[in-house]
Parts: sequence; structure tokens; C-alpha cells
Amino acid sequence: MKSLINFFLILFLLVIVGCKDEFEPPDMTVDHYVELLIAGKYNDSALPAFDSKDIPELLNFRNESQIINNYPISPLSSSLAQECTLGMYVLWTIESIRAKSIGDEYLMGAFPSQLPMVMKKEDFEYIEQNQQVQKEVADSYFNWWESNKDNDFSQFHKVDPLLDTDYRWF
Repeated sequence: MKSLINFFLILFLLVIVGCKDEFEPPDMTVDHYVELLIAGKYNDSALPAFDSKDIPELLNFRNESQIINNYPISPLSSSLAQECTLGMYVLWTIESIRAKSIGDEYLMGAFPSQLPMVMKKEDFEYIEQNQQVQKEVADSYFNWWESNKDNDFSQFHKVDPLLDTDYRWF
């Protein structure tokens, strides 16, 4: 009987060790990520395993106004994913890279906030996610990167790109 229990215990441990972590972020290129988002075929529940080296390529898409509908959001969000522009989602992805690098207290898994949208900093008021808002957020991230890109990421990753705006991530 003891050997049978040991057998099942070993079998159980092998099954647990052999299971893939479902929350492991996917490994892909920025171009493939964007292609999947545009096609509505990004089916992973996590953001890709990007790091600071991917930020320049992600910034190339910051001004894209194409609407996407199929993208992951924080499982802690009580909202259903709304329409979002590709540009805003890519900016949120960059914020994820920054938030992970500093161990941000608001980080939810790999998600920097509940949704890829911004709200007013001062009163947490909802604002329409229009082209002007996206442009301000995009310009802030672009300027943050361009002002610091020659430095090691660890020297400026704690600087919030939205610091001088009226916005914060939702």
C-alpha cells in the first residue's frame, strides 16, 4: 500500500512539474504582436514578454488610430474590454514594460492598470478616449523615451512618462 501511495505521489508531482504555466507571457516580436492585434487574433491572456529593447519599435505604432477589439486586460478589471485604438494599446504595453521594471505597486500581473485607457489624475474622472488624448499620451511617451534613450533604462524607468500631463492610466 505504501508503494502505491508513493507511486501516485510521484505521478502527481510529475504532472504538476510537467504542466506549462498558463500565465507565462508569450514570446514574440513586436511586429507579430501588432499583426495579431490588428487581425483580432491575439488570443493570449497575457501581454508579451517585451522589455526596454522593444520600446523603440513599439513607439512606431503610438499614433495608430485603428480600432482593435480583441486584446487582453487585467483579470482584476470589472469592465469588459472596450474598443481601443492600436496606438493606445501599444502605449499601455510600454507602460507595462516600465511598471514591471520598477515593481510598480499597482501592477496587476503584467498589466500596468485595469484597462488601456487614461483618466484625469486630479479626480479620477473618466474622459473620452479621443485622438487628442491619445496624441498627448503618445507625445509624452515619445518625449520620455527620446530624452533618455542614450541612458541605461534603469536610470530613467522610474520616471512616469505621464508626469507632466493631466492623465494617469485607468
